[in-house]
Amino acid sequence: MGTASSLVSPAGGEVIEDTYGAGGGEACEIPVEVKPKARLLRSSFRRGAGAAAGAGPGSLPRGTGGGGLLGASFKSTGSSVPELEYAAAEYERLKKEYEIFRVSKNQELLSMGRREAKLDTENKRLRAELQALQKTYQKILREKESALEAKYQAMERAATFEHDRDKVKRQFKIFRETKENEIQDLLRAKRELESKLQRLQAQGIQVFDPGESDSDDNCTDVTAAGTQCEYWTGGALGSEPSIGSMIQLQQSFRGPEFAHSSIDVEGPFANVNRDDWDIAVASLLQVTPLFSHSLWSNTVRCYLIYTDETQPEMDLFLKDYSPKLKRMCETMGYFFHAVHFPIDVENQYLTVRKWEIEKSSLVILFIHLTLPSLLLEDCEEAFLKNPEGKPRLIYHRLEDGKVTSDSVQQLIDQVSNLNKTNKAKIIDHSGDPAEGVYKTYIYVEKIIKQDILGFENTDLETKDLGSEDSLPEEDDFGDVLWDIHDEQEQMETFQQASNSAHELGFEKYYQRLNDLVAAPAPTPPLLVSGGPGSGKSLLLSKWIQLQQKNSPNTLILSHFVGRPMSTSSESSLIIKRLTLKLMQHSWSVSTLTLDPAKLLEEFPRWLEKLSARHQGSVIIIIDSIDQVQQVEKHMKWLIDPLPVNVRVIVSVNVETCPPAWRLWPTLHLDPLNPKDAKSIIIAECHSVDIKLSKEQEKKLERHCRSAATCNALYVTLFGKMIARAGRASNLDKILHQCFQCQDTVSLYRLVLRSIQESMANDMDKELMKQILCLVNVSHNGVSESELMELYPEMTWAVLTSLIHSLHKMCLLTYGCGLLKFQHLQAWETVRLEYLEGTTIIPSYRQKLINYFTVQLSQDRVTWRSADELPWLFQQQGSKQKLHDCLLNLFVSQNLYKRGHFAELLSYWQFVGKDKSAMAAEYFDSLKQYEKNCEGEENMICLADLYETLGRFLKDLGLLSQAVVPLQRSLEIRETALDPDHPRVAQSLHQLASVYVQWKKFGNAEQLYKQALEISENAYGADHPQIARELEALATLYQKQNKYEQAEHFRKKSFKIRQKATRRKGNLYGFALLRRRALQLEELTLGKDTPDNARTLNELGVLYYLQNNLETADQFLKRSLEMRERVLGPDHPDCAQSLNNLAALCNEKKQYDKAEELYERALDIRRRALAPDHPSLAYTVKHLAILYKKMGKLDKAVPLYELAVEIRQKSFGPKHPSVATALVNLAVLHSQML
Repeated sequence: MGTASSLVSPAGGEVIEDTYGAGGGEACEIPVEVKPKARLLRSSFRRGAGAAAGAGPGSLPRGTGGGGLLGASFKSTGSSVPELEYAAAEYERLKKEYEIFRVSKNQELLSMGRREAKLDTENKRLRAELQALQKTYQKILREKESALEAKYQAMERAATFEHDRDKVKRQFKIFRETKENEIQDLLRAKRELESKLQRLQAQGIQVFDPGESDSDDNCTDVTAAGTQCEYWTGGALGSEPSIGSMIQLQQSFRGPEFAHSSIDVEGPFANVNRDDWDIAVASLLQVTPLFSHSLWSNTVRCYLIYTDETQPEMDLFLKDYSPKLKRMCETMGYFFHAVHFPIDVENQYLTVRKWEIEKSSLVILFIHLTLPSLLLEDCEEAFLKNPEGKPRLIYHRLEDGKVTSDSVQQLIDQVSNLNKTNKAKIIDHSGDPAEGVYKTYIYVEKIIKQDILGFENTDLETKDLGSEDSLPEEDDFGDVLWDIHDEQEQMETFQQASNSAHELGFEKYYQRLNDLVAAPAPTPPLLVSGGPGSGKSLLLSKWIQLQQKNSPNTLILSHFVGRPMSTSSESSLIIKRLTLKLMQHSWSVSTLTLDPAKLLEEFPRWLEKLSARHQGSVIIIIDSIDQVQQVEKHMKWLIDPLPVNVRVIVSVNVETCPPAWRLWPTLHLDPLNPKDAKSIIIAECHSVDIKLSKEQEKKLERHCRSAATCNALYVTLFGKMIARAGRASNLDKILHQCFQCQDTVSLYRLVLRSIQESMANDMDKELMKQILCLVNVSHNGVSESELMELYPEMTWAVLTSLIHSLHKMCLLTYGCGLLKFQHLQAWETVRLEYLEGTTIIPSYRQKLINYFTVQLSQDRVTWRSADELPWLFQQQGSKQKLHDCLLNLFVSQNLYKRGHFAELLSYWQFVGKDKSAMAAEYFDSLKQYEKNCEGEENMICLADLYETLGRFLKDLGLLSQAVVPLQRSLEIRETALDPDHPRVAQSLHQLASVYVQWKKFGNAEQLYKQALEISENAYGADHPQIARELEALATLYQKQNKYEQAEHFRKKSFKIRQKATRRKGNLYGFALLRRRALQLEELTLGKDTPDNARTLNELGVLYYLQNNLETADQFLKRSLEMRERVLGPDHPDCAQSLNNLAALCNEKKQYDKAEELYERALDIRRRALAPDHPSLAYTVKHLAILYKKMGKLDKAVPLYELAVEIRQKSFGPKHPSVATALVNLAVLHSQML
């Protein structure tokens, strides 16, 4: 049958073992699932038969014992029938199950096929829909892009239209104002003609037929022949106004009075407005020269004189107390220098010592028993020749049993016998020298705070750097941040630019500038051009002085740009400074943005706003405007039409003038002619007693022929070089060297080498080189105290001698307490002479970086370190160090709170951080700083930092992020201080300003009202801080179109600021003018003169403006007494003093005394002046108002009638002012019924 293995494949089968035990049996595998088929069995039999036949005839078939195949197979089959039946049954069962399984699977396959077909159809449908949606999306996207493009085009057209509209509006405004001015001129000419006709009629000349006129002008009474009838003017103390009409006329009266202004008719006292204060300032500045350098400079210079006997005291003062004074002045933003020289036996420093005494704010003499003769000259210069009345102090150590020398006693007697002008204080001390030095320190501290810096409250130790109290100017200007150092620098630059011993040929330029002011509008800017050193700054500064003197109504805004990349050349600070000045003169307290782009947009609006309100002309002067980076971009307002009364003058170098500006009207400064150049050099030689020979003069004349050698700065340097050489007795040699220099820079290099050769030793020469290089690579300059710390081995004698030589030779000058180059050519000369190598400049910058970094490590964050250190890191390209420096919170706070927002922003842009990254890093730094804050003082400082960050983020436009630090600042102040503290009100105000900008007006209104309530409780109802909150509420209501409420709050704010202005005066110049008042007070303590009496009268007005009525009363009485002694009791000036005293008594509600004084003034003026004189009208008016107030109506009626008569004589019977006077008289008669 064959083997069982042939039936099926062994895989999947089950093995059945042979149960017979025959060895010939074979194991067979019975398939489980497949039953053996007959076909398979038959094939097996055939294979078996074939095998047997193939065995051959000799082979025997297998027997039973051998397990023959046939027998075995039948035996096996026969014995396994039950198994086969079981297998067959199992097979059938499995077959059925298989069929069922197959059918089910087939059905599933069919179902899946149908489902697949359905999904395929759905997929095709979705694909078609997707393609349709994609086509629709692309279509919508194209429509969106076209719509955006159309929108941008429409916005561009709208911006163009708006710009054109504004330009047309400005042109129309200019046209309208021009026509109005023409009408005013015609009316003025008409009034002048009527006045002339009246004078002719008074002389008996018949001008026209009275019968042809329907008026009674010919019947009007007039003044006597020859008496001039002027317009009625407004008045303050000493200025005599009309009875109210001058609110409209606004004409000035050129008399001996102090100022002119509009008048509050019903008030007993003249109401001084901002224009009057400006004229008061101009009047004061004409009385004496500008402030001495020691009083208004940024440096407190203390000059020490000592002898061998008192050197221990002087050393103790320098060691223990000079650092304290330095720290005190540094905290207030000033430098402190304690200058002293060694005992100069050979008098080699005589000239320098005199120069230092002139510059010094305070001189201290330490003296014991003797006074060497070599110090006598210094003592006389400091104590006996003190025309400016600077503070002086003498420390005199006494000793029992020892007699003071005659020279010491004589000096002390002379100082004691002087009047108060010299302000000399003598400290006599016996005992421990340390106690005497401490007493000297106390006096010096008081003198610095009160006399030099002008602080009334001397308790300044609590002022922290970076705190709000250390920045009082922010309180004056509300939310406006500005830097007082920038303003001081501009004042000093203007004074230095106007200092010149020689002016030749400027008259023709003055006339051209005057023609620009008088030219009809519209007028483009005037370009003043010239080569470097041609005298542009001198011309402009001198012309400004002339304009201030001749046209006090003219408002002049000037800015002098320094060297490139300095603070004075930053366009955003220039625009912000000019905008701030416009805001001050317009009495506005609006928030001033710090964003440079918005500043540029807002400046023309402020200019137009002020020009519409200002009575005179507005002149803007920017010197060296070409030194401003990207000047055409940042000064685009120059090319637009200017308001009708605004004139702009800018100066540029010929080589660097922007091409687009060359089409403007140009005033070109030509070089000096050879004759003038020669005369200047000879005059310089004569000033030091040097006379050139004929041959030398001929050589000089031949040399000064080219434009370069006739340059104004070149000629000045040439003269100074010859004067310096003449003193050294090598004139021919120096002349020859100067003739070899064909331009200013080469001559400057010769000056440098000459000064360096004159130094005593190599160390001093090296010090000179390093000092000049440090000044060259710095941002804004270097101070003397910084140089002394950088070079400890250097003495004051060496430093001051070097600076004196460099200053005299036009190389260095002082600016806001810093050493700077006088001219751009001097800066360029030092660069060419000492800084040519590629590694030299970085090495000097690194020296300054190391110095200011040490200051930061000592927690000394001053305005100097904040100005210099970030800028130096930027110039060095040290991004990481700059980044770390900016994360010093006090450095960033110092920059921001002084208004250097654009500079701070440029540093972050250089580092590569955007606005969000800046905010995140400042937040992280503040959180880290807060972890280490302990104590109330540190928490207050932390609140200030949070507020600064919030304001900074607001200016960046990150309003949502700005709220968080401002709220944190509010929380800290409420916790650390008190919920009703004024600083809490400040936090509320700042938070409200963010909500206003964020258009969340409801929140802002609530916060503003809370701030107003706290401020009223803290300051009272008339404080400027209240006006600030009221103005903020007015602005808020105006943004919501609630105009009635806005007007209500704005009027209240205006009244408060008006009162504050009367008390305080001009916000910018108040501190300086207060010191000027003190200076003028001392100057008037000398002999009696009319000028001194006038000055006393003006000082009385100033003290009244400060609301110091008692002091004002004293000065006005002194003025009256001096005028009565000098001029006589019946002089009109005495009537002015009487009138001012009467007005002051009226203000103090002393009506009886005021009545007596007014009557005396009226009596004098009736006898001395014409019947229609404005001064007489002034007294008549105020005496009449006083009578009315006191209820003496019968006395008031004749005066009101006299007022009507004066007006009729002055203006004619149909003038509106006559109607006003008649109304006043009618009201008075009605009250008498």
